[in-house]
Amino acid sequence: MNILVFSPHPDDDVLGCGGSIIKHAQMDHRVTVVYLTSGEAGNIRYSKAELARIRENEARQASALLGTKEVVFLRNEDGYLAYNKDTLIPVINLIRSQQPDIVYIPHKNDGHKDHMATHEIVLEAIERANSGYLQDITGKPWLVKDVLCYEVWTPLQNITYVEDIGQQMHIKLQALAVHQSQIENRDYHEAIEGLNRYRGVMTSKGLYCECFEILKKGR
Repeated sequence: MNILVFSPHPDDDVLGCGGSIIKHAQMDHRVTVVYLTSGEAGNIRYSKAELARIRENEARQASALLGTKEVVFLRNEDGYLAYNKDTLIPVINLIRSQQPDIVYIPHKNDGHKDHMATHEIVLEAIERANSGYLQDITGKPWLVKDVLCYEVWTPLQNITYVEDIGQQMHIKLQALAVHQSQIENRDYHEAIEGLNRYRGVMTSKGLYCECFEILKKGR
């Protein structure tokens, strides 16, 4: 299978669906992660240019631990991500070129504006990627059949799929630890370990679990 993960910032992919990425990689599925921004507003200790370089490097190292085959940086401005032609067309073209079976995105109510914008941009791109009547778009139309929405800032209310990541949790935490520029200011590792453990207990699906809302497109 071909998996495409859209992440608003470096580290959101690890937090929201890192365990699932590992499981896909372990099943020899091809996983590509697309970062809508480089997270250059994520630590005031650094200039934006310097932090972008740091965070992209952290993302590459973390992705290697997860088993991701490719990372793509679209380099939209962190904190100002918005739905428009300039953000939409590259995502449509990526979907057509990558031809994913499954797409992962943040859920629509995840409590960060860049996450909400990512949800809106990618869903619209999925619709347009399957249209044969668009200008400015490259490649052949492609139908994405499954979209899984993950949680980062705001826990999901509508859970329609649960993934047991008990065997993958230690690798997920190792990958998150690579994002030193972020965890030095906030204990994301403790937050996500607690959330995934809570999901495991409350769903009875495993020791640690990732939860998703599944959206069906084109079926």
